[in-house]
Amino acid sequence: MKVVVDMNKCQDHGQCVFAAPDVFSFDDAGHLAYVADPDVALREEVEEAADVCPLQAIRIED
Repeated sequence: MKVVVDMNKCQDHGQCVFAAPDVFSFDDAGHLAYVADPDVALREEVEEAADVCPLQAIRIED
């Protein structure tokens, strides 16, 4: 599983951080940071994060 975030769309709302904190976080500047190749056991959390993203900036590739 690969996580792809369109950083041109992302506006750092942070809904993904709440949905999947093991994958998404904010860096010291307050911008989104994420694990591009998370453990497959986190798939459900990542799917939830993609669903709740207000700008639909998160994509999951298999």
